[in-house]
Amino acid sequence: MVSRVIPVDSFDLVIFGGTGDLARRKILPGLFRRFLSGQMQEGSRIIGAARSELDAAGYRKMIAEAVAEFGGEEAKNKKGLAAFLDHLDYVAIDAKGDGGWDKLAQLVRQDVIQAFYFSVAPSLFGELAQRLHANNIANAKSRIVVEKPFGRDLETARALNETLAEHFTERQIYRIDHYLGKETVQNLMAVRFGNVLFEPLWNNHYVDHIQITVAETVSVEGRGAYYDKSGAMRDMVQNHLMQLLCLIAMEPPSQFGADAVRDEKLKVIRALQDIDHHHIVRGQYDAGPDGPSYRDDAENPRSFTESFIAMRCHIANWRWAGVPFYLRTGKRMKARSSEITVVFKDLGHTIFEGDEARHRNILSIRLQPNEGMDLQVTIKEPGPGGMRLIDVPLDMTFAEALGDEEHEVTDAYERLIMDVIRGNQTLFMRGDEVEAAWAWTDPLIEGWEARNDVPKLYDPGSAGPEDAMMLMHRDGRRWRDIKG
Repeated sequence: MVSRVIPVDSFDLVIFGGTGDLARRKILPGLFRRFLSGQMQEGSRIIGAARSELDAAGYRKMIAEAVAEFGGEEAKNKKGLAAFLDHLDYVAIDAKGDGGWDKLAQLVRQDVIQAFYFSVAPSLFGELAQRLHANNIANAKSRIVVEKPFGRDLETARALNETLAEHFTERQIYRIDHYLGKETVQNLMAVRFGNVLFEPLWNNHYVDHIQITVAETVSVEGRGAYYDKSGAMRDMVQNHLMQLLCLIAMEPPSQFGADAVRDEKLKVIRALQDIDHHHIVRGQYDAGPDGPSYRDDAENPRSFTESFIAMRCHIANWRWAGVPFYLRTGKRMKARSSEITVVFKDLGHTIFEGDEARHRNILSIRLQPNEGMDLQVTIKEPGPGGMRLIDVPLDMTFAEALGDEEHEVTDAYERLIMDVIRGNQTLFMRGDEVEAAWAWTDPLIEGWEARNDVPKLYDPGSAGPEDAMMLMHRDGRRWRDIKG
């Protein structure tokens, strides 16, 4: 199946931090693939802006190398790459000074869609926003894209929102979380709200519990100084896992539109109950044969920062009363895996006896790797010998089910950047969402800091500390196995 590609209007996209890691690994290779697919109009331009003293030719050479390294099979299309590079320009710019702004003002057009991607430290957001207006570059229809972290607590999140609001309206601000651009995340909404099979069962009458797991095999090496001031709670739970929780738990919006969807997500966050500290497990990876411990990677031998966290949450509303949501995420775990699992309740009455009676339906939604979903159903084992029941998955891997051998699921950044150009904010976080998430998160962090809680050690390549297993076992449940 070939996906239907709709071109976007001509645009000027300025990438502040255009020589940085994110731009080279994700943003530019993603835009190259969108160019090859026919989504970029001929008049569109991408302008890199950074401190490096490069000219346009030097920048194009840098991006050509980045696309060759990170662009996948499409990077072999030399003719297409040459055509894409013709759309690139570059400005050496000083975010805190006057250098380069006159040139940028000359390059950015006022008669096309303007988008400014702030792929820089949040401390520079205010400077960039102010200078875009001071130099008459941005206008009332401009859009800005900002990367996380959106603050490190409620106070700083509010300050950041206020800074951006001085220069741009909420409808111009796109807070990007790449998890929301994944094909599976959007298919979660399609499965829930587009099928009579699921939505009637999506409540506490039929769901026993829900698990959300984001496991990584990488360590914090190379970014230990940043991570040690953040930890898994700030780095992953407050944004990525929170957004997944909202999408799995929210009420059906009145329509599939930006504010309607985000209104329902906000209601979920505000309905989250406080968590007793006994229902939170924090961990740090220990040293192992393949690498040093977290404290060594962070270069902080007394660090109490968590590289793993698991928790049990409850949502205080009619739909989910009594249904636990189990969240976990961690570094240096046994496999790279992001998965949402909906475990349905046992049958009210079964006609089978003994072991044959203990079977449950489980819907598993895989975000990475191998995006897709499967539904575990119970059938009779084929062959003679009586009624022996087994569980089998009805499996749909999107790359296989929706395409041919050359088809790949679109990268999250590709989809989200095109949504910015279209002016579609549905998959982006609103300011009040961000603040509500911090308002729930802050007391949990303050609690363990006040108690001087020490994270539990866990072996690299494991599923986390044993206490996380017990968090589920005490409830008579168990985590799904982490599979890559």
